[in-house]
Amino acid sequence: MPRATENAPANFTTLKHMANNLIRKAPGKDSQRLERMTAAWDDEFLASLVAA
Repeated sequence: MPRATENAPANFTTLKHMANNLIRKAPGKDSQRLERMTAAWDDEFLASLVAA
């Protein structure tokens, strides 16, 4: 049986891809970097990304 730590890098990579896809599909003309920072600072913007 594989240990949980063996799957951790793959799990985090999957989460990173999912987050990048949500940011990429967000409406607006801001850069992805700016939208990532905005999502980190603004809970309402983060919720709108996840709910979309």
